[in-house]
Amino acid sequence: MAKKSTATPVTEAPMAQAKAPKTVKKTSAKNGASAAAETAAAVRDLAEMPAAGPTTGHVHGQLNGHSPASKHLEAQYIEVYGAREHNLKNVSVKIPRNRLVVFTGISGSGKSSLAFDTIYAEGQRRYMETFSAYARSFMGGLERPDVDKIEGLSPVISIEQKTTSRNPRSTVGTITEIYDFLRLLYARTAEAFSYATGKKMIRQSDDQIINYIIKHFDGKKLVVLAPVVKGRKGHYREDFQKIAKLGFTKVRVDGEILDITPKMQVDRYKIHDIEIVIDRLLVKEEDRFRLSGSVQNALTHGKGTMLVLDPDAKKGQPQFFSRFLMDPATGIAYDDPAPNTFSFNSPYGACPTCNGLGDVQEITEEAVLPDRKLSISRGGIAPLGEYRDIWIFQQLSLILKKNKATLNTPLDKLPEELLKRLLHGISEDEADSGKGMYNEVFEGIIPFLRRQMDSESDNIREWIAQYAQAQPCPECQGYRLKKESLHFKMDGKHIGELSVMDLNDLAAWFEDLESRLTDRQNVIARELLKEIRKRIGFLLEVGLDYLNLHRPVRTLSGGESQRIRLATQIGTQLVGVLYIMDEPSIGLHQRDNERLIKALQHLRDIGNSVIVVEHDKDMILHADHVLDIGPGAGIHGGHIVASGTPQEIFNSGSLTSQYLSGQKHIEMQRKKRKGEGTELVLKGAKGNNLKNVTLKVPLGKLVAVTGVSGSGKSTLIHDTLYPILNQYFFNAKREPLAYGSIEGLDLVDKVIEVDQSPIGRTPRSNPATYTGVFTEIRQLFGEMAEAKIRGYGPGRFSFNVKGGRCETCEGAGIRTIEMNFLPDVHVPCETCKGRRYNRETLEVRFKGKSITDILDMTVEKAVEFFEYQPRILRKIKTLNEVGLGYLTLGQQATTLSGGEAQRVKLATELSKKDTGKTFYILDEPTTGLHFEDINHLADVLQKLADKGNTVLIIEHNLDLIKVADYVIDIGPEGGAGGGFIVAQGTPEQVAKSGKGHTARFLAEELRTSKYAAG
Repeated sequence: MAKKSTATPVTEAPMAQAKAPKTVKKTSAKNGASAAAETAAAVRDLAEMPAAGPTTGHVHGQLNGHSPASKHLEAQYIEVYGAREHNLKNVSVKIPRNRLVVFTGISGSGKSSLAFDTIYAEGQRRYMETFSAYARSFMGGLERPDVDKIEGLSPVISIEQKTTSRNPRSTVGTITEIYDFLRLLYARTAEAFSYATGKKMIRQSDDQIINYIIKHFDGKKLVVLAPVVKGRKGHYREDFQKIAKLGFTKVRVDGEILDITPKMQVDRYKIHDIEIVIDRLLVKEEDRFRLSGSVQNALTHGKGTMLVLDPDAKKGQPQFFSRFLMDPATGIAYDDPAPNTFSFNSPYGACPTCNGLGDVQEITEEAVLPDRKLSISRGGIAPLGEYRDIWIFQQLSLILKKNKATLNTPLDKLPEELLKRLLHGISEDEADSGKGMYNEVFEGIIPFLRRQMDSESDNIREWIAQYAQAQPCPECQGYRLKKESLHFKMDGKHIGELSVMDLNDLAAWFEDLESRLTDRQNVIARELLKEIRKRIGFLLEVGLDYLNLHRPVRTLSGGESQRIRLATQIGTQLVGVLYIMDEPSIGLHQRDNERLIKALQHLRDIGNSVIVVEHDKDMILHADHVLDIGPGAGIHGGHIVASGTPQEIFNSGSLTSQYLSGQKHIEMQRKKRKGEGTELVLKGAKGNNLKNVTLKVPLGKLVAVTGVSGSGKSTLIHDTLYPILNQYFFNAKREPLAYGSIEGLDLVDKVIEVDQSPIGRTPRSNPATYTGVFTEIRQLFGEMAEAKIRGYGPGRFSFNVKGGRCETCEGAGIRTIEMNFLPDVHVPCETCKGRRYNRETLEVRFKGKSITDILDMTVEKAVEFFEYQPRILRKIKTLNEVGLGYLTLGQQATTLSGGEAQRVKLATELSKKDTGKTFYILDEPTTGLHFEDINHLADVLQKLADKGNTVLIIEHNLDLIKVADYVIDIGPEGGAGGGFIVAQGTPEQVAKSGKGHTARFLAEELRTSKYAAG
């Protein structure tokens, strides 16, 4: 925002030529009468000033397109006074408006507490206050954040990582609204084709039908028919009676013309086609009037459709005509298209087989018979379990007895035909009254399980789910739409084919579409095409070119869903808004970072304030203003340690500035690990966009898998390699994506994956419960002499079950007071004073501390306290090693930042005993981590690899990639342009190769990095 603001409507460029008599130098802190006088003076000056010509200058950050005359009335800063939310230490700060502001600092320092829990929460609360008390009573209130005052706050929009929809019907196309525009485009301009013959469907007016008949059937005898029943079962007695009452005497039933007789009916169990014989006539031009009446009569009774039959023709096939879209050869007709014809969330468009989900749950023989060496009595049929005296086993026994086998016969010794019948059922015909191979009707295990999938019981559905796998719908091939909808085409493509295109390819397809459409289509589509191109362009701007519109939202990473919401917000073109974003660069390669930064700067330039909570170096350097929060994490943080432009932060001496300026750095080792000298080799991976990839992972090393967003990293590791290892070691049900073979499984003894899913969604989940250390602590308290005297077991010390907990607050420590029309108030429980347990439980102590004191203890204090309890110490020590020493053991999971939750998961896995042959897979472990935290993390991972374990990380962060022993770069592009291994070797070798985008950025990083001494 310009520091000097004038009270004139001209911009700063012409001011050099024509200055106003007086200027208001600053929007100062003046208030009351002086502010009013200042405004009045500005208005007076404006009236006295001579008229100026058109201006071409531009004031950076001009809000809402207002002239500078109104600009001084806008606050220049968002001013926060006395913020104390979570670990904030009475923070007061001025944040410039209409700027790109980055909040940075060590993980857990209080960035999110200030941005989301204070500024955003207050913006939301003020918005809610605008509703009536009656409306607020339905929505629930919002608690006022712990802050003295916030001034200069605009309407706030938050774009967080945690907002991804879990709805399987939400796709990239639906949440960006591009698919809605596509549906409208297809409904208004697409051409219909027959799904039976592939020919273009035609629509004819009454006159066109009459002219066609006269032209092609002149001088021939014709029967004019009106279809009333097409391909349905029934006896249709009432229908024949109605037809007779209308005055018609003949009908055509299944190709045969019959007289209508009293009580006439057809076989109710067979499929029939029935048409009314409207007229029989000789076609002549002079009899046009009669033909016209017959055609209109036939179209009325046939509901827009009619047939003409030439009895003398050799084939005797009728010809169809319709006022609607119709295939003249087969008579297939479509309803007129509407936008919901192309919606998989509408019964008018959704595929009837999969209900618009694109895949169906199929129960597989492999899941039902996991081990064919077992007999049925020993649990060979997994859903039935081991033998019990129930009817199903008795029925199976009778079938087996007839085939000279028993329940104790191993499944692999039974005839394949018999096994097939046990799984899929024995029909009445096959039962053969006891004379043949099967003596009775049997439903079959798989049909029985399939029937249970629709059960109302959640438990039964969960039980069935373990034997079912998602398969692409055989009816719609995964496109989600019914076959009629998939036969409306533009330029040879139906809407489903457009949905599965990468956005890059989709943008190219739309680029010159007008030249491939008819004049009529162009007139209708002009505005729609503009809107679609604009929205696709916004997604490309934020680096999502590898996605497609068909992609389910629940499969997106937090960073991807954030960038989609960012693209949507750019499309709305709102101004005067405060946007707050939570690490939008997550999951983004350095190549795409520039596009993201430009998108954020565009949001700022149209007149918005943008606050980004971020650790990315490029984002910090491109910010207008940076707020560094720290100096430490948790109780050691909560202060503003530096504030200003990136250059001012550079010279501040804070921990962040030391990493930015190169005073501190993550050191690399010149000598890489030799490893085990063996490899895990995955051959022929073809899932999603992978191009028959062969992956070789050297064992006993720290291995980084890199590549641009959408290149195939997650497909290769998370969706192919990990499920193979998980099935091999733990008999997991999840199937890997397509691959050829794998070698070297015997060289590792277990696999552990640490992904980005949250550690808990309720306040009852905390680091102690998630890591499992609380179980050991409760066990310890249960062994205390006082506990044994009183008969307390470990369960007494759980705050989730009755017994030892405070029943007033049910172990929560707080009580929620409903205030009806006001926000609910959370107060400490009056019975236990927030201590969660009853008095008797708290009387049991270990080294003078009660169970509540332990939960309130920080991790670093707990390391000293449990020094001589090795089972407890191992888990707590790992939490401390990953940089979480400031957390309390009982801190609510809902208050943890993204980086903290990720590291709790990592610590949980790392605390498990490794054997030196464990295979660790980590998915972007640097998510939410500051440079200092990445340094801690790198140390932990190096120690794991030093013990001989294989640590494989999917990563974009160059600080972690450069310290790896081996790098596998996938690319070269995202989506269809990716799926190859473009380079592999040490970080230095990959950087020198010059292949792929990672090499360029890695080479630059290595140039400025330092090696450890020795």
